[in-house]
Amino acid sequence: MTTPCIICVAITGSVPTQKDNPAVPITIAEQIESTQDAFEAGASIAHCHVRGDDGKPTADPDRYAQLKEGLEKHCPGMIIQLSTGGRSGAGKDRGGMLSLAPDMASLSVGSNNFPTRVYDTPPDLVDWLASEMLKYDVKPEVEAFDLSHIFKAKEMASKGQIAGTPYVQFVMGVKNAMPVDRDVFDYYIHTVHRLFGPDAPWCAAGIGANQIVLNEWAISSGGHARTGLEDNVRLDRDTLAPSNAALVKRAVALCETYERPVATWQQARDILGLCKTAM
Repeated sequence: MTTPCIICVAITGSVPTQKDNPAVPITIAEQIESTQDAFEAGASIAHCHVRGDDGKPTADPDRYAQLKEGLEKHCPGMIIQLSTGGRSGAGKDRGGMLSLAPDMASLSVGSNNFPTRVYDTPPDLVDWLASEMLKYDVKPEVEAFDLSHIFKAKEMASKGQIAGTPYVQFVMGVKNAMPVDRDVFDYYIHTVHRLFGPDAPWCAAGIGANQIVLNEWAISSGGHARTGLEDNVRLDRDTLAPSNAALVKRAVALCETYERPVATWQQARDILGLCKTAM
């Protein structure tokens, strides 16, 4: 298997704090430094959230602009993927940063249950977020918390709401959503290939202790992998991850085990059809 593996590092998220793990980067400066280390370790996509001065999640476009500028300076060529997730904003506030024209943005295409709430993404908001991504030439990463979300991505692509081949990420291990199940995972792969073609790229993310499980499943099956402190703050039950880079290095080691080259940022852009390159 020679297809290079794209490693995405989810650096911060909306939930983990430095009480959970002191390595979680909160300020813009901390996020830039942590991402640069992860980039040098092998990550080619940075999945980004921002926090306010109080450390709580926000969708503030100005903070996203500061982070994007810093990443472009210190991680030239790295794919910048901004989150439009529902933990940091509501309604159209979730897409207020899309006018910054990042390379990519996450796109949830339906609602589902989360540990203590409904992750509410109604159809009209999905349509609006997708239209903003088309407007600003932002490639969506479809967050599939459920099988129906893959079919929704197909519907949207057929209608021209998503340009090109959708890039789908399987999210497994969120409490009250899709558990970590190998048969379901394999069926997800089958569904993506049936709907979008045998060469369609896909990614997988596992939450908490399941991060390494999904990393291995994805890397060994020809997909791409997401890691990082947003999803998991530990190396194992007894050891906190010292950095985002440490989690990236763990994914890189799995690539070596399964004889997958780690994608450079140039290869990642080519695989995902991103024409924009570093200045």
